[in-house]
Amino acid sequence: MTKPTLELVSESRCFDGRQLVYRHASTACACTMRFAVYLPPAAEKGPVPALYWLSGLTCTEENFSVKSGAQRYAAELGLAMIIPDTSPRGVNIPGEDASMDVGTGAGFYVNATQTPWSAHYRMYDYIRDELVDVVNANLPVDPERKSISGHSMGGHGALVIGVGNPERYRSVSAFAPISSSSLAAWGQHALTAYLGTDRHSWLAYDAAAVIRAKPCRHELLVDQGGGDPYLEQLRPDVLQQACRESGQRLTYRERPGYDHGFYFVSTFIAEHLKFHATALR
Repeated sequence: MTKPTLELVSESRCFDGRQLVYRHASTACACTMRFAVYLPPAAEKGPVPALYWLSGLTCTEENFSVKSGAQRYAAELGLAMIIPDTSPRGVNIPGEDASMDVGTGAGFYVNATQTPWSAHYRMYDYIRDELVDVVNANLPVDPERKSISGHSMGGHGALVIGVGNPERYRSVSAFAPISSSSLAAWGQHALTAYLGTDRHSWLAYDAAAVIRAKPCRHELLVDQGGGDPYLEQLRPDVLQQACRESGQRLTYRERPGYDHGFYFVSTFIAEHLKFHATALR
C-alpha cells in the first residue's frame, strides 16, 4: 500500500512543540483537504496519543488552533491534536457558498447520498477512516490511542462518530453540540440537501438518535453555555433525555453566562484535554 503523501503548508513553534498545517489529496472527498496538527514536545521522542477535534459551522482547520489556547495544555499532557477542515472546498458545486449551513464550511460530518453533494461530501468516512490512516502513516502518533471531541456542528460530529464507533476511540466529549440534527433548522437544511427527504435516513447522523439506538461504553463529557443564543438549535435537553432513556453515561455541565463562542471553549478546554489524556494513558 502506497504511503499517503502530505504537503506541509505551514509550521510554527508553539509551547516547545509544533503547530502545523498540511494538505493532501483525499480519496473520500475527491479533492484536496487540509488539516491542522499540534505535536507536543513529547512527540520528538516517540509516538503520542491524539485527540481529533471537529470544528463548527463556517470554521476551517484554523479557528480552533488560533482561538482555543489548547496548545499550552496539550504540550503539558503530551497530547497531539488533529484538527480537520469542516468540508471540501472549491469543488465547484452550484450553491456551495450560498448558505451558512449547507456546502462550504458545513459538511456536517455525513456521507452525502444526494447529487451533486455525494461526489465530494463524505466527511464521515474522511474523519473516521481516511484522515486517521493519513495521520498514522505520516505523523508520530500512537494508532491505538485516539479520542474525539468538537464544538457545535463538530460536537454533533464527535458524538455521532464517537458513540457510533466506540472501539476506535478511548473517549468522547463535546462543547455545545447540535444534539439532534433532525430537530434543528440548521440540521434539517443540511440533511435534506445531503441525504434527501427521507427523515429516517437522517437518524444515523442525529446524536440523540444514535445514543438511543446503541449507547456506548464511554462516559460522554458535554459542556454547554447557559447563555448560548442557539439553544433552540442545539437542544441539549434532547441529548440529556436520550442518555437517561438509553442508560448512556453522561457528564453534562451547564456553564452559567457563557455563550457559544471561543471564549467559552477556551475557558474549559483544559478540562476536556485532561479528561481525554486520562483515558489515553
